[in-house]
Amino acid sequence: MIAYTLRRLGAMALILLAICAITFAVFYLLPDDPALDACGKTCTSQRLADVRHAMGLDQSMLTQFLSYLGGIFAGRTLGTTGLECPAPCFGYSWQYARPVWDLLIDRLGPSASLAVGAAVLWLVVGVTLGLVAALRKGSLLDRGIVLSALTATSVPVYLIAALLIYFVILRSELLPFPDYQPVLDDPGAWVSSLILPWIALAALYAAMYVRLTRASMIETMAEPYIRTARAKGLPERTVVVKHGLRSTMTPILTIFGIDLGGLLAGAMITETMFGLPGLGKLTFDAIAKSDQPVVLGVTLLAAFFVTLANLVVDLLYGVIDPRVRYS
Repeated sequence: MIAYTLRRLGAMALILLAICAITFAVFYLLPDDPALDACGKTCTSQRLADVRHAMGLDQSMLTQFLSYLGGIFAGRTLGTTGLECPAPCFGYSWQYARPVWDLLIDRLGPSASLAVGAAVLWLVVGVTLGLVAALRKGSLLDRGIVLSALTATSVPVYLIAALLIYFVILRSELLPFPDYQPVLDDPGAWVSSLILPWIALAALYAAMYVRLTRASMIETMAEPYIRTARAKGLPERTVVVKHGLRSTMTPILTIFGIDLGGLLAGAMITETMFGLPGLGKLTFDAIAKSDQPVVLGVTLLAAFFVTLANLVVDLLYGVIDPRVRYS
């Protein structure tokens, strides 16, 4: 198990290094003048020259990349500007006049709250409804659940968000418009500000998990070892939960890790629709302003979360499915 974990950590490091190289090349090679995009549309010629020197654009591409990569672990000084970018240095946003890492940390709380809350909601609802549909295969309940899942899959997130805002906030005034508060400051306000974004984000994912759980459960319940368990006289609940659902959770866990890892770096549409100050909203604003250091930082953070989630999923396989063992 230890050797397997070390190998997976090494593979994770190589993947992150490759992603860092690719994204760095995209953001620094494709634009005609990366310094102009980073500085903003109202940048003066003198400030543009300072930004270009601080970004190291007067050096070779390899030197720029090594400087950027080293800054993540040891920090760096931005040219002759005297600005210090402490580790982990993901670059400097000239438009916000702050290190990118500080911006990411400030916005991580709302995005993590949104992602984790929505993930729990769609996992519970999706797996439960998918299990019920599989056990009632061919019934009216099964058809109703499948039809509802197909309908929810076809509806985009921004439309669900708009409907929730109109009917719950504007029309019925059941909830105020989301005003995010940290959970430690006011738990009640934290829940009320996120309940509608949770529902809007979880609706689409729950529908996909219903279909995945149903298909996997139907296939699993037809396996020979399920018939053997029933022939031994085991209770139906034990057969379904311990033998059927436990094996079904393996593909679900794989998809869940990828989905959650991606959302931890921000759900752009949901955060923008509800005005949540998360990483998704930061990314949206950075794209609108062509703030490339921020977009690059969010991209690397998203890659880290996805690879980390895949590592955790791989380690949990042996817990979820006893047939999986590590040597």
